[in-house]
Amino acid sequence: MSECPLSACECLSGNPVDLEKRHAAFGKNFIPPKKAKTFLQLVWEALQDVTLIILEIAAIISLGLSFYHPPGGDSEACGQAAAGVEDEGEAQAGWIEGAAILFSVIIVVLVTAFNDWSKEKQFRGLQSRIEQEQKFTVIRKGQVIQIPVAEIVVGDIAQIKYGDLLPADGILIQGNDLKIDESSLTGESDQVRKSMEKDPMLLSGTHVMEGSGRMVVSAVGLNSQTGIIFTLLGASENDEEKKVKKSKKQGPPENRNKAKTQDGIALEIQPLKSEDGTESEEKEEKEEAKPVKKVNVTKKEKSVLQGKLTRLAVQIGKAGLIMSAVTVIILILYFVIDTFGVQGRTWVAECTPIYIQYFVKFFIIGVTVLVVAVPEGLPLAVTISLAYSVKKMMKDNNLVRHLDACETMGNATAICSDKTGTLTMNRMTVVQAYIGDTHYKTVPEPDVIKPETLEVMVNSISINSAYTTKILPPEKEGGLPRHVGNKTECALLGLVLDMKRDYQPIRDEVPEEKLYKVYTFNSSRKSMSTVLKNADGGFRMYSKGASEIVLRKCSHILDAQGQPRAFKPKDRDEMVRKVIEPMACDGLRTICVAYRDFPAEAGEPNWDNENDILNDLTCIVVVGIEDPVRPEVPEAIAKCQRAGITVRMVTGDNINTARAIATKCGILLPGEDFLCLEGKEFNRQIRNDKGEVEQERLDKVWPKLRVLARSSPTDKHTLVKGIIDSTVGETRQVVAVTGDGTNDGPALKKADVGFAMGIAGTDVAKEASDIILTDDNFTSIVKAVMWGRNVYDSISKFLQFQLTVNVVAVIVAFTGACITQDSPLKAVQMLWVNLIMDTLASLALATEPPTESLLLRKPYGRNKPLISRTMMKNILGHAVYQLVIIFTLLFAGETFFDIDSGRNAPLHSPPSEHYTIVFNVFVMMQLFNEINARKIHGERNVFEGVYRNPIFCSVVLGTFALQIIIVQFGGKPFSCTALTIDQWLWCVFIGVGELLWGQLITAIPTHHLKFLKEAGHGITKEEIPEEELTEGADEIDHAEMELRRGQILWFRGLNRIQTQIKVVNAFRSSLYAGLESPESRSSIHSFMAHPEFVPMSEEEARIPPIEETGDEIDPLPSPSSGAEGGGEPPSAFPHSRELSI
Repeated sequence: MSECPLSACECLSGNPVDLEKRHAAFGKNFIPPKKAKTFLQLVWEALQDVTLIILEIAAIISLGLSFYHPPGGDSEACGQAAAGVEDEGEAQAGWIEGAAILFSVIIVVLVTAFNDWSKEKQFRGLQSRIEQEQKFTVIRKGQVIQIPVAEIVVGDIAQIKYGDLLPADGILIQGNDLKIDESSLTGESDQVRKSMEKDPMLLSGTHVMEGSGRMVVSAVGLNSQTGIIFTLLGASENDEEKKVKKSKKQGPPENRNKAKTQDGIALEIQPLKSEDGTESEEKEEKEEAKPVKKVNVTKKEKSVLQGKLTRLAVQIGKAGLIMSAVTVIILILYFVIDTFGVQGRTWVAECTPIYIQYFVKFFIIGVTVLVVAVPEGLPLAVTISLAYSVKKMMKDNNLVRHLDACETMGNATAICSDKTGTLTMNRMTVVQAYIGDTHYKTVPEPDVIKPETLEVMVNSISINSAYTTKILPPEKEGGLPRHVGNKTECALLGLVLDMKRDYQPIRDEVPEEKLYKVYTFNSSRKSMSTVLKNADGGFRMYSKGASEIVLRKCSHILDAQGQPRAFKPKDRDEMVRKVIEPMACDGLRTICVAYRDFPAEAGEPNWDNENDILNDLTCIVVVGIEDPVRPEVPEAIAKCQRAGITVRMVTGDNINTARAIATKCGILLPGEDFLCLEGKEFNRQIRNDKGEVEQERLDKVWPKLRVLARSSPTDKHTLVKGIIDSTVGETRQVVAVTGDGTNDGPALKKADVGFAMGIAGTDVAKEASDIILTDDNFTSIVKAVMWGRNVYDSISKFLQFQLTVNVVAVIVAFTGACITQDSPLKAVQMLWVNLIMDTLASLALATEPPTESLLLRKPYGRNKPLISRTMMKNILGHAVYQLVIIFTLLFAGETFFDIDSGRNAPLHSPPSEHYTIVFNVFVMMQLFNEINARKIHGERNVFEGVYRNPIFCSVVLGTFALQIIIVQFGGKPFSCTALTIDQWLWCVFIGVGELLWGQLITAIPTHHLKFLKEAGHGITKEEIPEEELTEGADEIDHAEMELRRGQILWFRGLNRIQTQIKVVNAFRSSLYAGLESPESRSSIHSFMAHPEFVPMSEEEARIPPIEETGDEIDPLPSPSSGAEGGGEPPSAFPHSRELSI
């Protein structure tokens, strides 16, 4: 550092050879991501699934027995059990069924693993895309340039400003009023003041909360503070894996991390959350004590959809479980009674293998019933639907960082939007000015203004602004000049250029190093001031800020002659009335520019006493800045209102400006009694005498509130939290929030869905958000709503189809087995119907593109059931049709088609035409019902828009082709025999009947069918036993008790669904998580494992998750620790102290 003069600040020439040397010596600013899982690992995880394991075991036993022929053994002695085994060839073919089951298991595993693998790949792609977009400002060759974060080298001079997330460690070499939030390293939420004398070290992963400055980079990548911690965490995680064998499917780790990289470091810091989404350090300690428990620290409430799906899956699974157990018991009893009771045989040793073969066959039938009952395809449908939507949403300028945000957005009932940049274009221009006692309705010519006034105004604007703010020439001829940096400052610099002056020479004359003191803009000051030292030892301070705030501090104003005259409170009131309010009513933002001189003889003032310094100012000019409404916004807001979504505007602007803009946008409609409040008034109405927010008071305000002006970040957070927690109205509210500033972090985090601005947004805002709007445009939010509703509908469509298949298959297998001792649909056929058709159907129904008609209905809200009455009507109606047809064919089909009956066939008999027809008709009916399933709101035209979905068409045709191959050439493994063309036509004809039957069902009005129940509700507080709401220990015991009702193994089979739904891990919804510190939600930098504090009062009671290993849920901290900002968990990060410097 010593040979580098600070004034030059050109230490790095940007010479490639030099940069390469630095890369070699100090490493790159990149932390390598965790190794992706290999395809084989994913295959192994898919194999861990209980239902599949049961099938594998059954298949292996079946295979083993088919090769074992008992020695001698008079087959007569074993009764008619052995009948039909005379044919040697048939006996040899006994292995086929077992092999076919194994084969189908392999197919399922490969499909699952491939899905996981492609999803992982997609996330890595998203990750690297986010990383490449992350840029940082450095000075090379004396030029200020932006380079990708990964290219920063040791020795670079980096410019840092409010809202940055530091990408590397460094030493401050020049700073103005710099405050850093180091809580991501230390867990201390207080902001740390940085100065060259006192504390010049800046650490990677910390947030700049105030001020600006420059630092020289001292450590990058793995050597930076972030890197060191990661290396430690990475090491601890590897030991972890040796210690504990991971079981079950954890889903790609990215989803845990939710592609969180908005931050300064090009990395995907994985080890932070070890595979199980637990903090590794904490996990390590727990695991020494309990080798198999998993510790979930940050157990967030599930997203709306996942909560409903999990409950539905458990209910379906329980039913399937009971059915399959009953099937096995009935089959075994019937066989035993028939063989040893009715025929009066004795159990002979040599017959044992034959009897065992029967029992294995019964067991396989039982397992098959279970397999069919459990909706395997459901998690897959969710995964595909979300992954597909996320990919498509990228094209609609929505970069989804948390998969579940996309689905939650479909339920949104309220949007709290920023004004600047979201509703408006964020291209500010000065259009009016009050200068020298005159109010100019357009920008005045420079010659009408006194030269002295002009001089001081130009100096004030040029110096008292961030030097990173510039106006650059347009990129193409005839375009608009490019605004770089703070848009309000750009408008003021534009005014300087309109005055035929240039700001750059003034800045060159007074470089940043010469600024004596800077009070940077923050949300509490609402102004910015810069102090210069004069040659005579005195000081001059330039200030600018919100006009009503700065004018209050003015005691003088420059008159028409350019001389200061006294400016009294009554003058101020008159000015507010005559100048500022008219400007604000035109939707202009008013800014006041002022200055103050401190004479040399008075000595140096105490700069820390802000109130005395920012006082006694002299007003130079008040400008009205226009930020035009985006042309497409009024229509987008009208769409939201039609879709039942309330749009509220929350802004820091003056109330008149806000009201004018809200009227232009259509948020305020003439003749409606909506509220527009200022932050102060809002707080007065919602707080009690002690200053605490009361929910009852808030409930009186928010339903009518449309505009909240002059609001602080706390107000925004209070409003969002109040609306989410409110129980007035028929449905609970789901709130989306947009924000771009660092101060929006808490509100973005609290909201159900947080949207950050991709262009104007600070790193901190992006870090706290769920979706990033890459074009900062409100219309993209409407697109997100459309996609979200589409996801919800896709999953409902799939459910409607899936449950019809399940109901029919289970009943057919069960009754068939009880009446004919053999399931009419064989295990392999069931697997084909269940797994292949479900997988393909989930692909077909989950990829329906959204239509504008989705925006014509009201949002579903939190507690609307997944399966509506109409859907229930469709499911039961179609099931009735299918069951009638199948049982008719089963018991009378042989006479109708004039073929041999397939009932009561002996053990290894060849497949019959009879049962092949039953199977074929079953599949045909499902195929045509898949077309019916495209509509869930009782629409008549089920083919509408089918050509817009090529995937659907190809899936239906592909399934049909595969079915032909299976029936004609499937032979013994599929228990099929080839059918004639007549029989085929009959099968297809019966299938087409589904479409006609569908029209009939649609004709029945749902409101007459009062007896139909809805299913798949959200969880309500009342449903949960009291004790379940207590701390961790009770909660886990309760879950265990649930399980111990003799069904643990089967239940875990069910849990496959939960686990698979977790495949996407899509669903860590931010419902009700108490306010955490801004970097927590698995932020790249949350070294502190901040659990999300959930005060018990807010905790929406939840069903204890029936996890693979019985999750241990950490006791929730008491409400007191849920204080704003999130306290520091006592044991969350035992070594944090040694790590922080």
